Amino acid sequence: MEQYEKIYLYKRIVQSKLFIDRHFANNIDLNNIADEACFSKFHFIRLFKSIYGRSPHNYLVSVRIDNAKKLLTEGVSVLDASMRVGFDSVTSFAATFKKMAGKTPSAYRSQAIIKKHAIIANPLSAVPNCFAQTHGWIK
Repeated sequence: MEQYEKIYLYKRIVQSKLFIDRHFANNIDLNNIADEACFSKFHFIRLFKSIYGRSPHNYLVSVRIDNAKKLLTEGVSVLDASMRVGFDSVTSFAATFKKMAGKTPSAYRSQAIIKKHAIIANPLSAVPNCFAQTHGWIK
């Protein structure tokens, strides 16, 4: 019986994680996420952290930053990327992005665009040497 209860609790926490993954760009907060799992927010935070190793808020921020990286790589402006992933302020987005990615969003975007053009110009440069040698692409 105890194993069933653990699986049920785990399922509800996973459901809340999936809720974050689907709605990261919306104005969601801890209350919305805890409600999705049907837990009080304090109990929810403890369970979420024990399963995923970080708080629901930290997970939400990391999902937003990961999605912002994808948008910036596609050439989307910093302002547009920050709004699309759910940040209310470009300033807070830039500060959070720099803290998590190690560089400003505009620097990340510039480097990603340069890398993308380099790969387009020379596709083999993006293939690991060992893989290329195995397939006879380089000698």
